[in-house]
Amino acid sequence: MISYLEFEKPVAALQERIAELRAAADGDDVDISSELQRLENKSAEMLASTYASLTPWQKTQVARHPSRPHFRDYVEYLFEEFIPLGGDRHYGEDEAIMGGFATFNGRKIMLIGHEKGNDTQSRLRHNFGMGKPEGYRKAIRLMELAGRFNLPVVTLVDTSGAFPGIEAEERGQAEAIARSTEACLALPVPMVSVIVGEGGSGGAVALASAERVLMFEHAVYSVISPEGCASILWRTAEKAAQAAEAMKLTAQDLLGLGVIDRIVPEPVGGAHRDPASATAALGTAIGEELHSLSGKSPKQLQRMREDRFLAIGDQRKQGRRGR
Repeated sequence: MISYLEFEKPVAALQERIAELRAAADGDDVDISSELQRLENKSAEMLASTYASLTPWQKTQVARHPSRPHFRDYVEYLFEEFIPLGGDRHYGEDEAIMGGFATFNGRKIMLIGHEKGNDTQSRLRHNFGMGKPEGYRKAIRLMELAGRFNLPVVTLVDTSGAFPGIEAEERGQAEAIARSTEACLALPVPMVSVIVGEGGSGGAVALASAERVLMFEHAVYSVISPEGCASILWRTAEKAAQAAEAMKLTAQDLLGLGVIDRIVPEPVGGAHRDPASATAALGTAIGEELHSLSGKSPKQLQRMREDRFLAIGDQRKQGRRGR
């Protein structure tokens, strides 16, 4: 059953009416197929119209939808022979960040990403996708392995941010994030990162400092959450929608600023309505980007990453990218 967001209430009301008509028609001889078809068409048009003009705050809600596909879903439907690797060899295991060897289109890769969980128990186990220092140190270990075995790295980013707890700070959260970012930039192999849901702050950048950064159509990517921004600027989270508008956190805004390189289309109504279609689009995009990077030397790849990050927000430098 689909969980409707606040701005989807008109669609939800129409779907409820359709369900009532179907239930009332069961066992009756009255033919209401034409009326049902009319309402179904109206519902589809309303949904398409709504998603064609989402505000940044509405996109944030879509990116956070509880039924949106997460890392484990993409592993199941898009990658083969996934062999998870755990532990950072310093402190312990962090299930908010998962990774391991995988096969993609017949090619061995290293796959790393955030996992939020899909129910109360799994969300608690995965800490809602908020990585701790050991998670980022695990990511560093896996990236080093990828470089050693000449495996491309694919990362799926979906986090509201790194875990801000006291214990994380005590174990060196900031240093771990910085080292993970450094590891991305120094990789001698191709790296493709995708913002599949939320891309929050340094917790996202630590797994997204690649030469090719992709983003789902209704994902968001920002230095802070809209609520956090509103709390700082206006001392109230109630202005989160206003903050989201000002932050330029949508895929469309970020493509124009050079923060990302490509937008991956989502099914009408968001990836949670048709995960199979969303996964197929993601697979196509990743495959094309990995193909475009094949054959490049470590120095070329590292230079591409350097150029793309120095060019962010400066249209005069955009031409340097891709060398």
